[in-house]
Amino acid sequence: QVVFALNQTLLQQERLRAGSVQIPYTTEDLIKHYNCGDLSSIIFNHDTSQVPNFVNATLPAREHITAQETDSYFRQELIYKRNERMGRRVKDLLEEHPEKSFFFAFGAGHFMGNNTVIDVLRREGYEVEHTPAGQAI
Repeated sequence: QVVFALNQTLLQQERLRAGSVQIPYTTEDLIKHYNCGDLSSIIFNHDTSQVPNFVNATLPAREHITAQETDSYFRQELIYKRNERMGRRVKDLLEEHPEKSFFFAFGAGHFMGNNTVIDVLRREGYEVEHTPAGQAI
């Protein structure tokens, strides 16, 4: 799976460089939606938005199953489990020190797609609010 994932990622990057494949949104689109707190937009609503999508129509049939297994593995290990760990750490700190105030900063990847850190905390009963850029906390 590792060799397959590396090869597919390199092929995808080569296609992007050659202009034969276009990314459906720009970095500016990501920043705009993130700063506006629009994390439910179509841009952020893909489980695999943080990792390359290995399943595509150009794959030979024998590699299609490997692509599906690799996508599933990355989604579970790099997205869902990571966000679960981060959310539990935040929850544990809040519960261990209820008298303290905390400021948590995460990379944008922790808020993209499904099963985000915010989702984990909301399932635990916490209310999470977006603070727009420039707004005082």
